[in-house]
Amino acid sequence: MAASEQPPAAMKRRHKAQYVPGQQAKRPRGGGGPRQLELGMQGILITCNMNERKCVGEAYSLLNEYGDLLYGPEKFTAQDGTLSGSEEEEDDVEAALKKEVDQIRTSTEQKLRRFQSVESGANNVVFIRTLGVEPEKLVHHILKDLHTTKKKKTRVILRMLPISGTCKAFVEDMKKYSQTFFEPWFKAPNKGTFQIVYKARNNSHMSREEVIKELAGIVGSLNPENKVDLNNPQYTIVVEIIKNVCCLSVVKDYVLFRKYNLQEVVKSNKEELVQQNLLSASQEEKLKEIKLAEEDSKEVKPEDKSQGEEESKPNESDNQQA
Repeated sequence: MAASEQPPAAMKRRHKAQYVPGQQAKRPRGGGGPRQLELGMQGILITCNMNERKCVGEAYSLLNEYGDLLYGPEKFTAQDGTLSGSEEEEDDVEAALKKEVDQIRTSTEQKLRRFQSVESGANNVVFIRTLGVEPEKLVHHILKDLHTTKKKKTRVILRMLPISGTCKAFVEDMKKYSQTFFEPWFKAPNKGTFQIVYKARNNSHMSREEVIKELAGIVGSLNPENKVDLNNPQYTIVVEIIKNVCCLSVVKDYVLFRKYNLQEVVKSNKEELVQQNLLSASQEEKLKEIKLAEEDSKEVKPEDKSQGEEESKPNESDNQQA
């Protein structure tokens, strides 16, 4: 009996494997595109304070606002199906196949949107992949406007760093990649002062000192007139490493725009002066405490001497009386 039941069961399994609308279109969430930070991506790396979901929402709102200003409104194709007909036509294999192709095309258009959030690989870090956008130009435009207007437009976003190149997070790969990556800014006849800022997350095999030394050497080899300036450089080379991916960019006005911090750049001059005064006041108090401590230490020694002399005098008188 069991042997006779096997063929119908096998036939039943084969029947399920036949074409069913929607079965072959199973794709990962987000249209089937890359869902995490990968090599070759360009985009914007954003840091936040705990609330990543809200950070993504703020990023979309801010980037779409300024992206439309710089590049025009993003164009979309209608997502609703254009096929129409009776239920009998939908049951037809050819009609269902056409509908399936249309759904795949729509999901592909979703994947190729101007801004798309992907997994960064680190906590409190969001990466927005960009297409058809110059990350440095867009982020600099945003910060310049916020710095001028002093209008606060975000609550949880902290820093917003453009990423225009990615490579493997190994020293040799970074050297090879940056050799051509740095050319638009530093290769003769181009030149400028620069600094390198480095941050590594979820990565323990990279050495900060080695990376900075090697990259600075490459910048110098492109043009000997490129000089390091840690106070107010013309260019800042941003090196952000997450796991085994190295994100690179070269930005302007890094000091002026408060290290590309959206919360700091909107502060008024009065607030900045208050902070500076508080810092200077606290520093002055520390200096006073240090001076007082030094004076006290100096005064202790003479007192000890005088006390010793006073103690010795009674002993001398006692000896005379004796």
